[in-house]
Amino acid sequence: MAVVNATDSDVALLARLLRAEAEGEGTQGMLLVGNVGVNRIRANCSDFKGLRTIRQMIYQEHAFEAVQHGYFYQRARESEKRLARRAINGERHWPAKFSLWYFRPPGDCPPQWYDQPIVGRFKKHCFYQPTAATCEHVYNTY
Repeated sequence: MAVVNATDSDVALLARLLRAEAEGEGTQGMLLVGNVGVNRIRANCSDFKGLRTIRQMIYQEHAFEAVQHGYFYQRARESEKRLARRAINGERHWPAKFSLWYFRPPGDCPPQWYDQPIVGRFKKHCFYQPTAATCEHVYNTY
């Protein structure tokens, strides 16, 4: 059962984002990117107030560097669509389980990003989640 609304077009769009942002991180890395995206839609806090759709989340200004590159605009593969559906259906994984931000630093992960504490690292990406005091909705269970 989906935790955010998604058409077939939305699934393909999210699948393209997963590939463009984290293909080098494998299946798990792509799922983590999906977790962050779904969390941003559900959280309604911080920089993500008012996001209601996958399209809004992906094309939010300065949200994902991948949308600026041609690789993002290539057609989604079925394997990536399956991963996107898993994220849309609420499958969450640490360290992105409640994260709203991730990035790939050139070295060590800084202890904070956008004033939020680090929760962990997966391969080359660092993940940051808000505190319950700053974003309680991200901690809502499905």
